[in-house]
Amino acid sequence: MNQIAVVILNWNGVKLLEQFLPSVIRYSGEAVIYVADNASTDASVSFVKEHFPTVKIIENKGNFGYAKGYNEALQFVEEPIYALVNSDIEVTENWLQPILALFEKEPETAIIQPKLLDFKNKDYFEYAGAAGGFIDKHGFPFCRGRIFETLEKDNGQYNDIFPIFWASGACFFIRKEVFHDLKGFDADFFAHQEEIDLCWRAFNKGYVAKYCGTSTVYHVGGATLEAGNPQKTYLNFRNSLWMLLKNLPKGQLFPVIFIRLVFDGIAGIRFLTQGKPKHLWAVLQSHFSFYRHIFKFLGKREAVQSQNYYKINSIVYRYFVKNGKIFDVNF
Repeated sequence: MNQIAVVILNWNGVKLLEQFLPSVIRYSGEAVIYVADNASTDASVSFVKEHFPTVKIIENKGNFGYAKGYNEALQFVEEPIYALVNSDIEVTENWLQPILALFEKEPETAIIQPKLLDFKNKDYFEYAGAAGGFIDKHGFPFCRGRIFETLEKDNGQYNDIFPIFWASGACFFIRKEVFHDLKGFDADFFAHQEEIDLCWRAFNKGYVAKYCGTSTVYHVGGATLEAGNPQKTYLNFRNSLWMLLKNLPKGQLFPVIFIRLVFDGIAGIRFLTQGKPKHLWAVLQSHFSFYRHIFKFLGKREAVQSQNYYKINSIVYRYFVKNGKIFDVNF
């Protein structure tokens, strides 16, 4: 059996498939390639069938977003390693070999992310995952190579193998048995931060996530939902709160969430001063949804939550007060 299934989730992305699928086919060797389609209304499915007949197609019955879309599609994938790849990813020659070698060498490693560079500016890391993700005490995500809006140039400083807390969903490798042991992504998230939630749950169960800097891909980012879209703001703020509610250790649960709510309020005011009232409303709506579903997500908490999930108390303080805009291994 082939070891890796490359699974590309698609929704009305025929132009992205036309642009990026050829590189996946060209450089993926013996991997089995799937397009998991979220009930597209464009010509995505017919385009793949006509132009890439070796690609297997899984047709979901609705637009289930990233989380449920993958949960549904992966039920039909038999290969022991899943490579979940966004439709706006350009891969490079031999991108899979270092990943497979790391999985084979380290059976305890369950999740891997390659180096993620910006397709539009290929000398720089890309926002969505850069060189692997972490979170601070308050649940704010940041990456090696990207802290808030500051992106580092790729000078080979992260050409290593490094333990991380979360891997980007833009190009996300996970062992099949681990994915199903974790019961997949939380479908309620729909999209955004579901991969951090999954990695946090994996961390709480003792699984290891790694960054592999000898494998490189390029990511467009925002091809499905642009950064300026208030829906993206809503999903990010709402899902962050849900993730904290599910995964924070008991003693930190309510103090940290209270602090995050305060930070969210500051962010909302900032949106207003920037002339972005729709984003302020998105933040408010995310809080309404959080309160409405608070007991549901309390019920999703696992029996054990690790205390050692963060490397730094406040990335906000370090970035905005101490001007620490570059990742430091000595956080």
